[in-house]
Amino acid sequence: MNKMLPTLILIMGVLYIFIIPAEPHAVKLIFKAIPMILVIAYACLQSAGNSKRFQRILLTGLVFCVIGDVTLDNFIVGLSAFLIGHLFYLSGFFSQWTFSAWRLVTVIPIGAYAVYMGYELLEALTKSGDGGLKVPVLIYVTAISLMGWSAIMSGNAWAIAGALLFMASDSILAWNKFISEVAYSDVLIMTTYYAAQFCIAACIGHPSRIARNKRKRRRRLTEEQQHELRG
Repeated sequence: MNKMLPTLILIMGVLYIFIIPAEPHAVKLIFKAIPMILVIAYACLQSAGNSKRFQRILLTGLVFCVIGDVTLDNFIVGLSAFLIGHLFYLSGFFSQWTFSAWRLVTVIPIGAYAVYMGYELLEALTKSGDGGLKVPVLIYVTAISLMGWSAIMSGNAWAIAGALLFMASDSILAWNKFISEVAYSDVLIMTTYYAAQFCIAACIGHPSRIARNKRKRRRRLTEEQQHELRG
């Protein structure tokens, strides 16, 4: 089943993006959620790599993202659900923090992204008269930027890919919604979104090399302590 799920996720994602018509809307929403439900199932089966706590945190984030998917027609409700999801991702990735100087300096481009997107969105919201959205949108931009940086600091390639794809997806969505129309935005948003969530689910079962080495050292230490007790 674990090997079949990536294929099923791909098939259902393609079905939703390219084949399912926009109406009836309820049917479209159901098909939108199906790939994410399969991603959650895939995440549940990723138990051999990272800790159970890490798995539970990311699973909770995935569930809130599904809620965001089906409630995004009410922008504030959907945005809030995704924000909570990002906070769980952020917490999970920071729990895997491994220090690296080159990863640490990535706070500069991530910070530049946050400032640029925040500025452009504030300008657009001011011009459109949607000033009430300024605070929630800025909070969201901050959260997703921190989520991206926390993934980088984890050193987990799957987490990094997932976080950066998620940032790309949300950037296209926000730019298309508030600033100017993006060609093929629906396809770009959903392909990067589903790919992002799959990578985040996959990172549960694929710990970084540093995390694997830490676990090996802890295991050796435990074995040595047990050997001393027996001796």
